[in-house]
Amino acid sequence: MGPLTSGLIMMLVLFALLAVGTPIAFALGLVALGALFISYGPFFLETLGEQFFSSIASFGLVSIPMFILMGAAVASSPAGRDLYEALDRWLNRVPGGLVLSNLGACSIFAALSGSSPATCAAIGKMGIPEMRQRGYPAEIAAGSIAAGGTLGILIPPSVTMIVYGIATETSIGRLFLAGLLPGLMLTIYFMIWTIIACKRRGLGLSDLTQSFTMRERFAALPRVLPFLAIIVAVLYALYGGVATPSEAAGVGALFCILLVAIVYGIFSRSWKFNQMPIIFRDTLRESVMIMLIIGAAELFAFALSSMFITQTIAQTIAEMEVNRWVLMGVVNLFLLVAGFFLPPVGVILMTAPILLPIITGAGFDPYWFAVILTINMEIGLITPPVGLNLYVINGIAPDITLGQILRGSLPYVLCMVLGIVTLCIFPEIALFLPDLIMGPAT
Repeated sequence: MGPLTSGLIMMLVLFALLAVGTPIAFALGLVALGALFISYGPFFLETLGEQFFSSIASFGLVSIPMFILMGAAVASSPAGRDLYEALDRWLNRVPGGLVLSNLGACSIFAALSGSSPATCAAIGKMGIPEMRQRGYPAEIAAGSIAAGGTLGILIPPSVTMIVYGIATETSIGRLFLAGLLPGLMLTIYFMIWTIIACKRRGLGLSDLTQSFTMRERFAALPRVLPFLAIIVAVLYALYGGVATPSEAAGVGALFCILLVAIVYGIFSRSWKFNQMPIIFRDTLRESVMIMLIIGAAELFAFALSSMFITQTIAQTIAEMEVNRWVLMGVVNLFLLVAGFFLPPVGVILMTAPILLPIITGAGFDPYWFAVILTINMEIGLITPPVGLNLYVINGIAPDITLGQILRGSLPYVLCMVLGIVTLCIFPEIALFLPDLIMGPAT
């Protein structure tokens, strides 16, 4: 049996396990174990422990639970509500300003949490009922939050970018910088579409009749600005040479916990200290899940490499005499389909080590490709059958059907496709900041 046939059988078995509800870490591990046992017998078992634990023994992985803790602390507080209210007071004179406020709050909260589901839940709990109360259709209310939540895996600090950096041995700091301008670009695309859609349907006109004084607008900022300062401080620590990503994540998590305790626990008394065990429990649960996926994905990659599947796939694609943009189109289509069925972390760990040599061999920048890959994963978050953000929104607004959420999200999917096309035409959007701050990549 040839390597390509073996690889195809492994993928079919993997998708079959995932289809029946097997957790992705266990599915990856079982397929890898079965393939290695059939190919080499029981002798390979003595190396499995070393392969599994060496993959999660990287110091860089410390930043993942720290950024998750940072997001869990903020998500447990009313910070999402305050972000939404502050932006609503500044954008209420713009057509569809309430939807724009939610999108802006999603982008800022995404930078604080690095998590798409957390962003959807935090902003959606307040934003969706308010939008519907002011006459916005359920599709627009739910779709805008579902799409805005996807920014959590692109705007730094991003757990997904950390996983990509570790899987491909690229600079996490440079990856964060590469995702910043594209994240802002997508936010602007989302807002432009929202303004057009609201003006066409005559939505948001009631917002225009509501006015706030400058005093009322500035009064909403004190509880928001400290959290924005944390984002700036973390990014400065990363790019100013003050700290490594792991150290910056640890400091950011500590300050987020302290700010939540002081701003919401002591002053406004809208947060209770007995939520601390829940914050650490949720952080531990999500961190262990990601670590298990990383370890199992390493076993899966080890099986692919040991059976010469990875090398054969790379050689076959490299020998294809096609234009490099045709190759990039095929890779994008593959990532898009994979994102329909698998979570972002799983797709990155399974595909990035295989695709990176192909991409760099075709003359594409690995940091630019990280942004393209991440946007494809964003699309997967709001498209079935997985579509994690769709189910999060359905959970907080159960009277809105999945079909309505999906219809409201589809225009934003087209905005993301436009974002990919824009980055293909102007790759400097992703590469400008990394090259400016950290110098050209070697």
